[in-house]
Amino acid sequence: MSANIHVVPAGEGWAVEAAGSGRRTFYVTQEEAIRAGWDRAKKDKVELLIHNRNGQLHGRNSLGHDPRDAKG
Repeated sequence: MSANIHVVPAGEGWAVEAAGSGRRTFYVTQEEAIRAGWDRAKKDKVELLIHNRNGQLHGRNSLGHDPRDAKG
């Protein structure tokens, strides 16, 4: 299963990264990063987690995999 996608602050801009990958793609605005993160999370059927400037979780969206639906 793919890792969840995070939109995080990165210097003066924003970045999109898969959890634990250590690789980031950088964007100038948060809106650009959210669009790119949304597309990637939807493709990978994982959650998109959006952080604010302080690094705190600001919002999330399940795009094909909702952990609340897990059985067991």
